[in-house]
Amino acid sequence: MTGNVAQPPEPYVRASDADRERVVEILGHALADGRLTVQEHAERLDAVYAAKTVGELEPLTRDLVPTSTPSAAASSLVDPSGAAEHQDRMVAIFGGVQRRGRWRVRRRARAVAVFGGIDLDLNDATFDAPVVEITLFTLFGGISIRVPDGVEVRDESSSVFGGVSVDTDDPPASGGPVVVLKGLSIFGGVDARRRRGGRC
Repeated sequence: MTGNVAQPPEPYVRASDADRERVVEILGHALADGRLTVQEHAERLDAVYAAKTVGELEPLTRDLVPTSTPSAAASSLVDPSGAAEHQDRMVAIFGGVQRRGRWRVRRRARAVAVFGGIDLDLNDATFDAPVVEITLFTLFGGISIRVPDGVEVRDESSSVFGGVSVDTDDPPASGGPVVVLKGLSIFGGVDARRRRGGRC
């Protein structure tokens, strides 16, 4: 009967996309639970996509024991099957950019608003990965971000004569996507809010 039991792949076996995505998911949950810092998560994520064998992936999650089960609603927001490695770019110069409805939030995105505005509505969006990073730059412009229940927003950006407001006090669902904001606002602003009681 032992011949019918699936054996784990040998360490020297080439890693598949599915192998990498399983590790990415574990790392995302570890970041959301606070077991990894953003820097540690970024370093391990880079190692995941550089790994060529299963043996190279195994050490990246060896010290991470899952402590919570993600809710079905929160985990359903992430769909790595359609993920892309390219960086999404949104640029509004003396104009506006709007993303809403069903669209994909890439693992890395850059949003630039110069004398313009960017409106990102994530309520019906699908996330490429459990943790996505948006690098912001505003100069006499503004960026508005709306997130649904189950999504956490972490602000790591800076501002000069500007401001960043993250109004997502309600605790996100365990295992939900994490949006990390980075970048700089100069004489501009960034406003991130969670949907409450319907659309925000």
